[in-house]
Amino acid sequence: MANQVNPPRGMRDILPEDKVLRERLISSVRQGYLARGFQEVETPALEDLSRLTSGQGGDNEKLVFQVLKRGDDLDAAISSGSGLADLGLRFDLTVPLTRYFATNQAVLPRVFKAIQIGPVWRAERPQKGRYRQFLQCDIDIIGDSSILAEAELLSASLVALAELGLDEAIIRINHREVLTESIAKIGVPKNEQLSAMVTIDKLDKLGIDGVIAELGEKFGKSVANAGFEWLSNLDQSRFPEILQPLVDAMGSLGSRIRYDASLVRGMGYYTGAIFEIEHPLASSSIGGGGRYDTMVGKWSGTDAPAVGISLGIERIIELASLPKEQTSSLVLMIDSEAITGQALSIQSELIAQGFRCRIEFRQKNFKVQMASLTKQGFEKFAQLDSGTVSASDLDIRVID
Repeated sequence: MANQVNPPRGMRDILPEDKVLRERLISSVRQGYLARGFQEVETPALEDLSRLTSGQGGDNEKLVFQVLKRGDDLDAAISSGSGLADLGLRFDLTVPLTRYFATNQAVLPRVFKAIQIGPVWRAERPQKGRYRQFLQCDIDIIGDSSILAEAELLSASLVALAELGLDEAIIRINHREVLTESIAKIGVPKNEQLSAMVTIDKLDKLGIDGVIAELGEKFGKSVANAGFEWLSNLDQSRFPEILQPLVDAMGSLGSRIRYDASLVRGMGYYTGAIFEIEHPLASSSIGGGGRYDTMVGKWSGTDAPAVGISLGIERIIELASLPKEQTSSLVLMIDSEAITGQALSIQSELIAQGFRCRIEFRQKNFKVQMASLTKQGFEKFAQLDSGTVSASDLDIRVID
């Protein structure tokens, strides 16, 4: 038996029919964001390792795929016993975007509204719904400290999801200042509060007992006891005063916002409002984000207010309902290479008429060929022979 040839663990090959669905979903989201005046950007897959491990990414910084230095630099690092890696694959799109803004700030708008869609990598243990390479779709607003920025991101995301049939999605929100106050009250020292947040962020995975046990290991019994009292009696009946203006600014979509006093978002760069998107059919969040007002300043030396939200494409595509494509699809069947030029000419004619058109040699097992084409999304076929002059001469038939 031949050895199986598989992609690296935690990564996947995307088959053509799945790729079509992914691209249609991404296109729907992209067009919705572009219609609101966002501009699409692209950043490299690699960033300086020092930037990816600067204390901003929470536990994700431990999951960076590191890239060895090259050539003489690697030899020198081995000889000196210094760090062997200098680059890393990005673990999210926010760190690269803030570096991008710091680099190109002089030529970007004062208030920059960005779309970024691309793969990210995390060296974590693969499991159902969790991969080492996955696709994110982010929108961010840099340069606007007002409630408008948060409200526009949340509104745009809810509308984008509704276009995909996910109009039952809701957004849970909290605020880092409220969270910090709560963590201080249970006795966690200021310089350890981010570590406590990372633990509390595991509430959905570990449950309250697991989180309390970890808090006890990190900070002692008194913090664990106070943490249990806090997490067991969370008051989520009304929004804190600091978040109410955002809910009011959402208008009718405010009914899709929920206060979650235990929401953390494990990234270290958040400074204000934080949010996660959930859907009743999803076992975990399908998106999230928050405000990160000090991150650009770490690279440029001058802070710029910033807020962003990310959609997890891998999880959304399992739930989305995409409308059927309106474009007709057709296969031109030929029996001989001698009519290749003819086929190419008629193919161009059909494309101009709005068809998605593919040329194939007719196979002996025509029934199997038709079944394969149906699976690939083709609806019709036509036989081309030497007497066919134009598309109007074709006998177009529906594939049974």
